[in-house]
Amino acid sequence: MKEGKHKKESVFELNGGMPPLGQALPLAFQHIVAMIVGCVTPAIIIAGVAGLSGEDKVIIVQAALVVSALATLLQVFPVGFRKGSLQFGAGLPLIVGVGFAYVTSMSTIVEGYGIATIFGAEIVGGIVAVLVGLSYNKIKSLFPPLIIGIVILCIGLSLYPIAIRYMAGGQGSETYGSWQNWLVAALTLTVVIVCNNYGRGIIKLASVLIGIIVGYGVALGFGMVDFSAVGRAGIFALPKIMHFGIEFEVSSCVAIGLLFAINSLQAMGDVTATTIGGMDREATDKELRGGILGFGLSNIIGAFFGGLPNVTFSQNVGIVTTTKVVNRWVAALAAIILGIAGILPKFSAFLTSVPQCVLGGATLTVFAAITVTGIRMIFNTGLSVRSGFIVGIAVALGAGVTQASDALCGFPSWMTVVFAKTPVVIAAVVSILLNLLLPKDKEER
Repeated sequence: MKEGKHKKESVFELNGGMPPLGQALPLAFQHIVAMIVGCVTPAIIIAGVAGLSGEDKVIIVQAALVVSALATLLQVFPVGFRKGSLQFGAGLPLIVGVGFAYVTSMSTIVEGYGIATIFGAEIVGGIVAVLVGLSYNKIKSLFPPLIIGIVILCIGLSLYPIAIRYMAGGQGSETYGSWQNWLVAALTLTVVIVCNNYGRGIIKLASVLIGIIVGYGVALGFGMVDFSAVGRAGIFALPKIMHFGIEFEVSSCVAIGLLFAINSLQAMGDVTATTIGGMDREATDKELRGGILGFGLSNIIGAFFGGLPNVTFSQNVGIVTTTKVVNRWVAALAAIILGIAGILPKFSAFLTSVPQCVLGGATLTVFAAITVTGIRMIFNTGLSVRSGFIVGIAVALGAGVTQASDALCGFPSWMTVVFAKTPVVIAAVVSILLNLLLPKDKEER
C-alpha cells in the first residue's frame, strides 16, 4: 500500500522517478494539448509568407515539432560542464516551442531577404541568449518588469494584423476577404471564447484546439480544405539538416538578437514561476542561468534543423503551477510524443491543411492574451508618472513608426528592417534608454 502511494506521489517530486505510463501519459498529453497549436502555427504562418511549396511547409512543421522536443529534453535533462557548475538547461519541467514573439520580425525578414536569413539571425540570437545567461547578474537590471511588459505589449499589438489577415483567408488568397472566410473565422473564435470562459478542466485547457477542430469541420463543408499535401507526404522522415540554408544579414540579426535578449529574461520568469508555483521555493542561480543557456543553445542547434526560434511556453508553466506535477519524466514524455509526431510527415502535412481563416480565428485569442500579459506586467509595476511616461513614449514611437514606415524612407534600408516593420524593437530601445536616463521616483529608488 505504501509503495503504491509513493508511486502516485512521485509525480509531485522533481526527481520522483519514472511514474507508471498509465499515470504519466494523460499528464503529458495535457501539456501537448496546451502547446501544440502555439508550436506549429508560427511555422505555418512563416511558410505562407515565404511562399513555400506544400512539401517544404511539411518540412518546416516537422522541424518545429522535432526541435521543440529536443529543446524540451535539454531543459528537463540539462547538459553540465565544469563538474556541473555550468549547465545548459534548467533541470526543470519546462516545455519549449516556437514563439509567437518572433512572428512579425520573421515575416519582415522573409519578405525582404528570404527564409534562410531567419536561421542565420536565429543562430546570432542564440549566441546573444548564451551571453545573457553567462552575464545575467550584471545586465538583468536593464530589463526590469516595466521594460519586459512594454515589449510583450508591443509584440501582442504587432500580431493583430497577422490574425486579421488570416481571418480574411490569408493575404494573396483568391478568396481573401470573402464572407465564407469570415464566417468560419468568427465561428472558430466564438468556440474558443465559449470553451475558455465556460469550460472546465481539459475543455478550458484545450479551448484553442477545440475551436480549430470545429472550424476545420465547417471549413470542410465549404470545400476549403486541401488534402493534396497529406497524400504526397511520406510515412516516416527524419529532419533535414540545413534544408532551407543559412544566411546572415546584419539588420535581421540585430532585430532578432534584441528579441532573444528580451526573451532570455522572460525565460527567467518561467523558471521562477515553475519553482515557486510548483515546488514552493525560489529558483536557484544555477537553474536561472541554465534555463537561459539552454534557451540559447537549443536555438543555435535548432536553426541547423530548420526549427524557427523557440521559447519556454508560459501556458505549460501554468499547468505545472496549477497541478503541482513537477516530475521531469512527465515533461520528457511530452517531448517524446512531440518528437514522434515530428518524424511522421503525414501528421505534419495534416496540420498544414488547416485553412488560414481557422488559424486566424483561433489565434486571435492567443495574441490578445499576449497583449494583456504585457498590460498586466506594466500595471503591476505601479505605473507611476515616470513609468507611465516611458510606456507612452515607447509605445507611441514603436506603433507610430510602424504604421508610418515610409517616414524612414531617407534612411538606409537596414534601418527600415530593424525599426520600421515592427513596433517591438524601437519600443524596447526607447524604453531601455528612458528608464536609464530619466530620474527615478521616490518609490522606485
